Amino acid sequence: MGYIDCTHPLESGMPVYPESQPVSLSTTGTVASDGAKTTGITLESHVGTHVDAPSHMEPEGPTLDAYDVSDWVFDALVIDCTEITDREPITTAVLPDPTDHDLLCFRTDWSKHWGTDRYWDHPYLSADVAEWCAQHDYSVGIDAFSPDPTPSVDPDRHNDTEPDGFPAHDALFDANQRIVENLTNLAALPATCELHVQPLPIRGGDGSPVRAVAHTSD
Repeated sequence: MGYIDCTHPLESGMPVYPESQPVSLSTTGTVASDGAKTTGITLESHVGTHVDAPSHMEPEGPTLDAYDVSDWVFDALVIDCTEITDREPITTAVLPDPTDHDLLCFRTDWSKHWGTDRYWDHPYLSADVAEWCAQHDYSVGIDAFSPDPTPSVDPDRHNDTEPDGFPAHDALFDANQRIVENLTNLAALPATCELHVQPLPIRGGDGSPVRAVAHTSD
């Protein structure tokens, strides 16, 4: 069996969702001066590779501490969406027949654009796909900022092409499903794997950065 890291590193200046607080890591102690090195970390709960709990957008939705640690180990099915390009919807054409998996991982390979403006222009789930996932009891993972469109760095293009609201989030959270965002290295995964995405145990948490690690049988 093997382990594949699907996590972007946390670092100062890393990409964050538009209008989110920047990530900052700073040295707060050194071995020379203090006898030990320590680091101060400033970040929001939805940065880097992270999970969304339904309470992120549903006031009465479950928070992170409503879940057992085992609930963050998913039997994942990887869906190849690499032919879908900038700001195009992922449609029902990619969906499999219903399976016993509990998370569909939509592989767009958009993580190769991490750190560039193009990362904002990722493919996204159509409302029909999100509704289908919710109806068939799937949580969702994606190697992009969001399963919904992200505001473009070009505001005119954003106004012309982006739907209002967060239909994918809404459909999934209405069914108490969870979302894993900003995954990476999905090209290295087999079609099925066990995906571990353990969040920090934040009391009442709406989301958390995770170390996303795929456990494969190869």
